[in-house]
Amino acid sequence: MIKPRTKTPELEIELINGTTWKLSEQSPEHFTLILFYRGKHCPKCKEQLEEVQENIEKFSKRGINVIAISSDTESVAKETYKDWDINDIPLAYGFPIEEARKWGLFISSGIKKEPDFFTEPGLFLLDKEHEVYWESIQSMPFGRPSLRAILGGVDFILKENYPARGEA
Repeated sequence: MIKPRTKTPELEIELINGTTWKLSEQSPEHFTLILFYRGKHCPKCKEQLEEVQENIEKFSKRGINVIAISSDTESVAKETYKDWDINDIPLAYGFPIEEARKWGLFISSGIKKEPDFFTEPGLFLLDKEHEVYWESIQSMPFGRPSLRAILGGVDFILKENYPARGEA
C-alpha cells in the first residue's frame, strides 16, 4: 500500500493507440484517476469501465483525467477496447506484476480461462503532484467503490478543500 500524501512509483505504460502514457507528464486540473482492472476476462471490470465511460464527462468537468490499466497483452487489450463500450478511456496494457506489487495491488493466479497472473482491482486518485489522495484496493472483483460515491466524494473534496486522509 502507498500511503496518502506520498508519491507513487513512476508509471510509464503503453496505450492501445500506440502511444506511451507517463504519469510524470500528467497535469490535470485536479486529479488523475488510475483504474487498475483485472483484464478482459472479468465481467465486473467491463461493468465498471463501461460505467466510467457513461460518466466520463462528469470526470472531465471535475478536472479529473482517467486511465484504465491491466496486465493483459496488447492483443487482448485491443480486443477489450473493441468489445467493450469504453471509447473515451485511455486503455493501457502489459502492466508488469512486479510493478503492480509496488502499488500494493493484490495479484491472483488464474483459474479456468483467466491469465496465469493478473492484478485485482485498484483505484488511485492522485493529486497534481502525483501523490496519493485516495485509494481503494480490492482482493476480489467485487465491492468496488461506486462511481456515484467517487464523484460525490470529489465534489465534497473540491468544495471543502478537504485534505487527503490516512497518512498518519
